[in-house]
Amino acid sequence: MYPLIAKQAVLVKIVNTLSIFAYIPMPISSSDADFLQQWQYALAPYNLGHKLKLVSQLMYRDFLERLEPYGLTPFHYLVLCCLWEEDGLSTTGIADKLKQLGATLTGVVDRMEERQLVIRERNLSDRRVVQIWLTEDGKQLMKILPPIGAVTLEKATKNISSSEQEMFAKILDRIIQNLS
Repeated sequence: MYPLIAKQAVLVKIVNTLSIFAYIPMPISSSDADFLQQWQYALAPYNLGHKLKLVSQLMYRDFLERLEPYGLTPFHYLVLCCLWEEDGLSTTGIADKLKQLGATLTGVVDRMEERQLVIRERNLSDRRVVQIWLTEDGKQLMKILPPIGAVTLEKATKNISSSEQEMFAKILDRIIQNLS
């Protein structure tokens, strides 16, 4: 029995020793470096897509922490914003505004309905359409949540002028349009 344990210990040492080499960065050839240099703008972590994703994740995390006492997520907030602007939207109407898939939205609305923030009703003139309506609890959050969202936005845009924020928003709108 002892020789088997000793052999296993030796194997573990060999694997551990070899795994150290797996993490040593290997230098690349100068031709590869030149090739990559021309595509620097398209490589993560330098490219715009990666930076936008990182900003989105950081803002989401910050806002999620602020919404935690209310048991809500940023996605719940987005749906509420749509309904505060136009109560009674269909699921498709909300999905169109948010550029989301309906199936994703259905689960979110399910949880909001369980929390009694919204109710669903079939449209009287077209039974295929289901409209989402705010409850009193959902309406009351309109006075509470936007200032909380503003804190995250102000944190993210600290030291960025209003004109820079406007220009950035316009550029993002153009990118969205280009990709839609």
